[in-house]
Amino acid sequence: MDIPSGEIADSSANGLRRNRGATMEDLKVTAAGYDFAPARAAMQRYIDNDLLSGISWTVLTGRDIVDVGCVGWADKEAQTALHTDHIFRIFSNTKLITSCAALLLVEEGRLELDDPIEKFIPQLGKRKVLRPGATSIDDTEPARSSITVRHLLSHSAGLSYGLFDPGTPIFKAYNERRILNPLSTLADMVDGLSDLPLVFHPGTSWEYSVAIDVVARLVEVISGQPFDAFIKARILDPLGMVDTGFFVPEKDHNRLVAYYAGADLMDPMKPGLTRTDNSPYPGAYLRPVPRFNGGGGLVSTMHDMVALIRSLLPGGPTLLKPETIAQVMTNQLVPGQWIRFAMMGEQPGKAFGLAGGLILNPTSPIDHPDAAGELYWGGVAGTQWWISPKTGVAGVMMAQRQMAFVHPFAFEFKRMAYEAVRRGR
Repeated sequence: MDIPSGEIADSSANGLRRNRGATMEDLKVTAAGYDFAPARAAMQRYIDNDLLSGISWTVLTGRDIVDVGCVGWADKEAQTALHTDHIFRIFSNTKLITSCAALLLVEEGRLELDDPIEKFIPQLGKRKVLRPGATSIDDTEPARSSITVRHLLSHSAGLSYGLFDPGTPIFKAYNERRILNPLSTLADMVDGLSDLPLVFHPGTSWEYSVAIDVVARLVEVISGQPFDAFIKARILDPLGMVDTGFFVPEKDHNRLVAYYAGADLMDPMKPGLTRTDNSPYPGAYLRPVPRFNGGGGLVSTMHDMVALIRSLLPGGPTLLKPETIAQVMTNQLVPGQWIRFAMMGEQPGKAFGLAGGLILNPTSPIDHPDAAGELYWGGVAGTQWWISPKTGVAGVMMAQRQMAFVHPFAFEFKRMAYEAVRRGR
């Protein structure tokens, strides 16, 4: 039976129906026999050493939950214990939802992965590219090819963020244009990008960027709906993700987890946390803003994120078709090209699919050997997810510490989760 676009198939005798998604009951352990006590103790040490305020997690094998945990505080100062229904700023976890939104349109034939972006957003056609070593924003050459939807989804379009490359012409240009301004719309952002050069020729390299925000605008143009309305109708409501959105309603402000910065960005294990709820701007996530930031603007809960991850796992109803999910988990970068970040450098063995990073070769000591083939990503504040088709292990972690995407706690927990599952089998 074909699944109507935007609905989730139910394998029961009831046929097609809306999937209610993750509920409080869904976060109960359904497969016993796995010992996560060492992982819990390790995370508690981060709390005790004043490195994290709190962290929650859910780990699955197949669609069964093998562990759910919360340690620490939702509000350290008020001594409010962290629970699974607290709301987190998920930052770049938003990208998974945005990528799925575009892929729903691909499945409907309204969009193709290799369509040039100017087919839908003309002002992003006929690009120029900065020459190697350029010291001026005007030192450019014509792009050898158009940006495609595939390039956008895999961060190989040549766009930038204007965040991680201070001192460069593109950093200066993005910030002068206020490309990330939350008080502007996605359409405004695209207009701001229209005459800025790319940092490399499309499809030839990888750089983390506003590409997924452009994808959000693409969804608006094709669907004729505001991006928030599209994802609500096609993803959030069908999956029962009732606490996911671009701001926290006033009645739920007390559920938003406090946000902290570490004592030293360059020394993540130095004790000390400073409250930073007004980051990245005063009142962030407490009221609506014009920008439906498809790359990093959503808030969500553990319940909602587990519903999303479950919808991409085999053995039950799925948001996307199995063949689409297989494409998501296929490397989209040119051979030998790896992802890289300014703070971390190139990460050999790690590539990118259509909705997240891929661990092709877990050669780094931070990765468990069982992570080969894993699809993963996370937000800058430490909300992370992963899916391992090889082992059937998947998980969600949620914390609220600035730059926690590269903090040791996340790598340690995931290694220990893989090990707990391995021991339990």
